[in-house]
Amino acid sequence: MPRKGMRSLCFSPRTPSFSTSRQSTTSESTASSTNRRRFSESMIEQTIDAAATIIMKWDADTSAYAKVTSLFYESKREALRFIRSVNELQKTMHLLVSEQGSGSEKLVRAQILMQTAMKRLQKEFYQILSMNRAHLDPESVSTRSSRTSARSSTSDFDDDDEIRTAGDSISEIEEVSSMAMSDLKLIADCMIASGYAKECMHIYKIIRKSIIDEGIYKLGIEKLSSSQVNKMEWDVLDLKIKNWLEAEKISMRTLFTGERILCDQVFATSDLIKESCFTEISKEAAILLFGFPELVAKTKKYSQEKMFRVLDMYSAISEDWKEIETIFSFESTSTVRLQSLDSLVRLSESIRSLLMDFESTIQKDSSKTMIPGGGLHPLTISSMNYLTLLADYSNILTDIISDWPPPAKSTLPASFLFSPDSEDSTAPAISVRFAWLILVLLCKLDGKAKHYKDVSLSYLFLANNLQHVISRVRTSNLQYILGEEWITKHEAKVKQFTSNYEPLAWGEVFASLPENPTAPITAGKAKDCFRKFNASFEKAYWKQRSCIVPDSKLREEIKVSIGTKLVTLYRDFYNTHISTVGDERSARLFVRFSPEDIGNYFSDLFYGTVSSGSSSTSSSVSSHHRRQMLRSPLRV
Repeated sequence: MPRKGMRSLCFSPRTPSFSTSRQSTTSESTASSTNRRRFSESMIEQTIDAAATIIMKWDADTSAYAKVTSLFYESKREALRFIRSVNELQKTMHLLVSEQGSGSEKLVRAQILMQTAMKRLQKEFYQILSMNRAHLDPESVSTRSSRTSARSSTSDFDDDDEIRTAGDSISEIEEVSSMAMSDLKLIADCMIASGYAKECMHIYKIIRKSIIDEGIYKLGIEKLSSSQVNKMEWDVLDLKIKNWLEAEKISMRTLFTGERILCDQVFATSDLIKESCFTEISKEAAILLFGFPELVAKTKKYSQEKMFRVLDMYSAISEDWKEIETIFSFESTSTVRLQSLDSLVRLSESIRSLLMDFESTIQKDSSKTMIPGGGLHPLTISSMNYLTLLADYSNILTDIISDWPPPAKSTLPASFLFSPDSEDSTAPAISVRFAWLILVLLCKLDGKAKHYKDVSLSYLFLANNLQHVISRVRTSNLQYILGEEWITKHEAKVKQFTSNYEPLAWGEVFASLPENPTAPITAGKAKDCFRKFNASFEKAYWKQRSCIVPDSKLREEIKVSIGTKLVTLYRDFYNTHISTVGDERSARLFVRFSPEDIGNYFSDLFYGTVSSGSSSTSSSVSSHHRRQMLRSPLRV
């Protein structure tokens, strides 16, 4: 018939053949349309009836069984049939609207069934979310996600045992979590497609937000004001910062990551719903979490104690910045990103301020107490402890200091920083800043050295303290920040200080011996030289024995430098003129030390065993050593 009808269209509309053909085709079309409508109505009735059967079976208002039983836990197969029936019912409703209009009795019945079905699905959605709180906690979800990634990454290997082990590692909790997420997605897809997205979102937001809020609370994150933080004792605030560092790590690894994964999976069909749910659930808690560092940064107390905690918080946020941008990537969660960024800015400002406070603390140190024996000043020890710890944060400080203007060039002597010929080179900002802080320390020490009445002791003091600075630089990250050139320059300064110390401390001893120790002299002159040497050496020895050189390498270098020159000079004089003073009895009167004695006495120096402020015990020890020296045997 269609072909005949098609052909009839080729004739002129006026011909009888066309008129007959058109009448025949019209009657056939009417019959066909009627048949299709009857078939369609029959299918609609069957679909509605089928949907009614399963929907009413699980209507909690009419069935006691449905009231106490979970559809998805009772039978997964029936749950899937329920979802399919609802989806078919939804299609049927669209068809009824297009064919019969909104007043159709069938449409009214279908709408009532749909409302019943949605009520049931809302209950199932709520039950799955509530009953699986433990299995759908963010840690379980994020762990499952990471292990799934790990399993997929090992799928390229041929080792069956590894693959089997990886498969066996999926715990029962992870399996339950996976099933629950799958069921939630099935219900969410059905409700969204049926126009019940709002109801679905409402249930999801209430339950999931309570989980996130509870998680943040258990991690110890609470709402605090700036005044509350300012009033806290350091021990209390320090504990809260430690707690925050741990909470931030857990939140980013599990809490917010797991929630974002769950939201993405359950509402995969709608980006808008996904964003709305995640934002309302997580935004408040995230802002609370990332707002705490800003409050700490604003406090003006605890300057030096706070530095390393502030650095730790800056490090935590900066290390997780990519994750923060990924997890809170929605436009509606931009306030979380902004809060994190604000905290970073505030923390960096606080760190700069604390560095300036540290510099000011060094410059304001007004202690005039002289360190016995020219030893290490407490300011040197505490400052270098602080700087070496700071150097462990060099990567972070590089970012923070990079755009910080360096100290004025006029206040930075080239001898303390970089070589003059590198004036035009671009030294890293962090290197300049650390070198400047050490320079401030060294300048302060130079002022303290002037308090010593004994100039030789002031040079020993400078040598000791600079050697300690260099030693701490060499054994920490400071060596990479300051560089080998800086170390070499300052090692040369130590040598310069010790070179200045030697003639001032031991000059009289050297002067007691003739310039040419082997030149012929009279017996009287030889006796006089020995007497002068005895007196000057004893005086210098007892005076220098109270000195201290804490660094063993520097101590040996000083002893070898002075001892070798003095012992060599004295040995030449001793061997040449010992016989000149007379017999053995005369020699005992004038020659108190052999060359070996001088070497032995030098081995006892620079341990700071005797000081001007010694106790009675120290005085008795001093007297004992003096008697030993006076009775030192003569070796001919």
